[in-house]
Amino acid sequence: MTARKSPLPWLIAVVLLCAAPAPAHTLKLATLAPDGTTWMKEMRAGAQEVAARPQGRVKFKFYPGGVMGNDRTVLRKIRARQLHGGAFSGGGLRQVYPGVDLYSMPFLFRSLDEVDVVRRRLDRAISRELEARGMVVLGISEGGFGYLMSDAPLRTLDDVQRKKVWIPEGDPISQTALKAAGIPSVPLSIADVYTALQTGLVDTVVATPAAAIAFQWHTRIRYLTDLPLSYLVGIVVVDKGAFERLSAGDQAVVRQVMGAVLERLGRKNRRDNERALAALRAQGVEVVRPEPGPQLDRWRRAGDETIQRLRAGGAYAKELFDAVLGDLEAYRAGTGQGG
Repeated sequence: MTARKSPLPWLIAVVLLCAAPAPAHTLKLATLAPDGTTWMKEMRAGAQEVAARPQGRVKFKFYPGGVMGNDRTVLRKIRARQLHGGAFSGGGLRQVYPGVDLYSMPFLFRSLDEVDVVRRRLDRAISRELEARGMVVLGISEGGFGYLMSDAPLRTLDDVQRKKVWIPEGDPISQTALKAAGIPSVPLSIADVYTALQTGLVDTVVATPAAAIAFQWHTRIRYLTDLPLSYLVGIVVVDKGAFERLSAGDQAVVRQVMGAVLERLGRKNRRDNERALAALRAQGVEVVRPEPGPQLDRWRRAGDETIQRLRAGGAYAKELFDAVLGDLEAYRAGTGQGG
């Protein structure tokens, strides 16, 4: 008589398999932000919160300070699956979707109130377009307004035309804007800017007050021109394939926690830029105002010309571009600030 095998071991195995926790995932993200900055402190706090959720299935490993290279290099490493994502400047993702450049159009915004109005539409549209191209947006944070900073006072376009202005490598907006204004430019990676300021290769940068301090550029400049030139953002993205390997519940947790981190960072950055500007003044950096009247009009005309050139060039989604300009026109008309 053949002994009947008990089904009990199989049942136990099935139960254990079903009860086993989902595999843990580590998301490797790179950023240019130096360690110890507010940005990195907040990102690490968000990572700790995600890891503290039930079973801690998702962890983050950060590579700060540009150790993984510039934005272009980080994108290449994401595509090669050496990284899962990163924190980028808006322009750093133009290879994925050129529309991210709309944030930083020169002289597009005149105040942070205008920024808040436009971002209600633009953040959603940019996130949707990036995800359609394989990048999941975890959040978009305000970097702040970039200002001209130099070793000499820059009150007119003529003043700037005599300077050597740094622009990020592969940045068509900055290149177009400076060319329209007749300003010489020196394209460099962000990691090379400090050395270039030391050697005199460049003598002028466009940066937020907080960034100028974080990257130590403020030690090489003496003047800041009080005219918002462009609006800068930070965007944290994860490769869609890597993100979709997380369970639906884990995806929701990561989106919720890191989205809140980026919103909080935006608010902090706004305050930090105010404090950084005060710190720059205290360290002897003089804030100068552009000459009013015709000279100020020349600045704005150069910005308008850049916007129209880029719009006509067709590199950016016309409908979104026009919607952004329409939002601004409506806001200015409602506040009596048109023209």
